[in-house]
Amino acid sequence: MTEAGPDSAAERWLSYREEIKVLDATIRDGGLMNDSKFDDAVVKSVYDACVAAGIDYMEIGYINSRTQFPTKDFGPWRHSREEDVRRIVGDNDTPLKLSAMSDAEKSDYETDILPKEQSVLDMIRVACYIHQIPLAIRMVKDAHDKGYETCVNIMAGSTIPERELDEALEMLAETPVNVIYVVDSFGFLYSEQVEALVEKHLAAVKGKGKEIGIHCHNNRQLAFGNTIQALIKGANYLDASFAGLGRGAGNCQMELLLSFLHNPAYHLRPVLDCIQQHIEPMREKLMWGFDYPYMITGVRNEHPRSGMAFNASKDRGDIVKFYDELTAEE
Repeated sequence: MTEAGPDSAAERWLSYREEIKVLDATIRDGGLMNDSKFDDAVVKSVYDACVAAGIDYMEIGYINSRTQFPTKDFGPWRHSREEDVRRIVGDNDTPLKLSAMSDAEKSDYETDILPKEQSVLDMIRVACYIHQIPLAIRMVKDAHDKGYETCVNIMAGSTIPERELDEALEMLAETPVNVIYVVDSFGFLYSEQVEALVEKHLAAVKGKGKEIGIHCHNNRQLAFGNTIQALIKGANYLDASFAGLGRGAGNCQMELLLSFLHNPAYHLRPVLDCIQQHIEPMREKLMWGFDYPYMITGVRNEHPRSGMAFNASKDRGDIVKFYDELTAEE
């Protein structure tokens, strides 16, 4: 039997890709379940765990409009003002990079995103729907010119017509954006669809010096599996969150992702400790994670807002009623 060479499939499987970057979205995506009203102790614990675990990026929140999201109604992590971020991380004298997300049409990005030399943030992630691509491109240019790394997350990827996605990727390929994300906002996609989307994105940016990322929701309990399929196909930026904390059914679970990756730079214990001390105690109140209403919206390729409203209503638990309401006109 011939020994496996350095380029063998077995050795590649047991090694790791140095290009892979793990991004924690716990506070940003989880903030959609509590209007971004996390105690400082929780945010600091997630930050410290990210540092200790060797995670590459922590997304500390949104930089969205204080007019659309008033400070009396939303916590500081919906706006991520510099003084709030620094209250948690100081000057962030660590290898961990910090990011914040800015939503198209929900952000006063020109004024609220400071020049990089005035901020402890490293990356600005622009979130947009397909019809907002022209605005997203302007937002990317603004953040790039201010000195930041940039990402574009094209939301609701499972609903985008192929021709429109092709046009958007062609436009984004000519911008200074560093990373373009495949986003399964509704937790609808199967692995074959994720593979096809990653391949399409990679082909669109070939030779442009850009990376592809993956952000999955867990409505059909496929977030982790689909993240791995995207990784196998060449996505190098992987989103996850502690205990899957995120909107509705939540995200790919960080503890699963880190325990799957073979990179010795990543450490699982700090994440588990943070989950035990700070994240799981919030579950009963925030009610994120796999649940039947979210499964039903995922199967139907719909935004989970109806499932979130149902879970907050007096009818919570009557999943047949919820199903019948959604399918009544079919």
